[in-house]
Amino acid sequence: MRPPRFSAASSFHADLKERIKNYFAEKNLSPTGNFSLYFKAIVMVVAFIFIYVHLVFFTPFWPFAIFESIILGALTAGIGFNVMHDGAHGSFSRKGWVNELAGISINFLGANVFMWKTKHNVAHHSFTNVEDHDDDLNAGVFLRLGPAQKRYKLHRFQHRYFIFIYSILYFYWVFFTDYKKYVTRKVGETPIKKMNFMEHVSFWGFKVVHLFLFIFLPIYMVGFLPWLVGFLLLGLSTGVIMSVVFQLAHVLEETSFPTPHVETNKLEDDWAVHQLKTTANFATQNKVLSWFIGGLNYQIEHHLFPHISHIHYPAISQIIKETCREYGIPYIEHPKMRIAFASHVNHLRHLGKMD
Repeated sequence: MRPPRFSAASSFHADLKERIKNYFAEKNLSPTGNFSLYFKAIVMVVAFIFIYVHLVFFTPFWPFAIFESIILGALTAGIGFNVMHDGAHGSFSRKGWVNELAGISINFLGANVFMWKTKHNVAHHSFTNVEDHDDDLNAGVFLRLGPAQKRYKLHRFQHRYFIFIYSILYFYWVFFTDYKKYVTRKVGETPIKKMNFMEHVSFWGFKVVHLFLFIFLPIYMVGFLPWLVGFLLLGLSTGVIMSVVFQLAHVLEETSFPTPHVETNKLEDDWAVHQLKTTANFATQNKVLSWFIGGLNYQIEHHLFPHISHIHYPAISQIIKETCREYGIPYIEHPKMRIAFASHVNHLRHLGKMD
């Protein structure tokens, strides 16, 4: 399936890029991460290691073990949001090897950064909310996330059971879809570039490391049943947190789900306007939330400028808002996370009932 084409770049996009470039030049800032990002990364990684060691080697009383397993899942998502995500986009640091190291953090957590870059950086960022090209819309038959997808009878209840589907995302990703991509050499309809020898070694080597650290060693240290409960809590909490954060940015009542023209295979808007119509911000004034989820509540800023670290999103959001107002282009934003969540639920309810 040929990827669709965007309309010619607009003056809006050129003007916006110039304004953002001037902002960093005038402030004498690098668009990549800074000390605050590196400190946060260290805090999250150290906390993750500490809790992991405490759970596996100094197994606490079971109520504390349950709590720590959930926190470990939250830190898994947090490291993905703050360290891996910026690293995989090349925005964590000015140094390439540091970005590579930050991106590889996802490999220790069970997934694979090579596959992620194709799924996220290429397919999702290029063709946001375009059916058959944005693999983030693909939930199989379990959920209908876009209007172009086929509706099944079970979708009438998807607004009630969607959290369960989201909760198994981590397990599905780590133990199934990574291997499916590896075998088929595709992410949805997007081909994966040919892997070199070291990328094959990295894929299988880190999968073995993850199995040892999160399955074999914990079972040996604490026993099968305690491991199973802890691992399920870790994976389920990771899945819910990651899924909700990404879905509140795109799968909403207010966002668009464009389809290419049948004959020309061309989308209506240029790439930048397309991103603004398919993406939304939420709870950007919540500093704690922004800190934890790596600025992914500033999803508009991230999609328009994925090579800029999330540390700078609050500042550049003001420039983007002003430019959108001048050009009469929508800037979708929900002031509270609960409002964005309600919009997501309503979207699922609507798609479950309507063809």
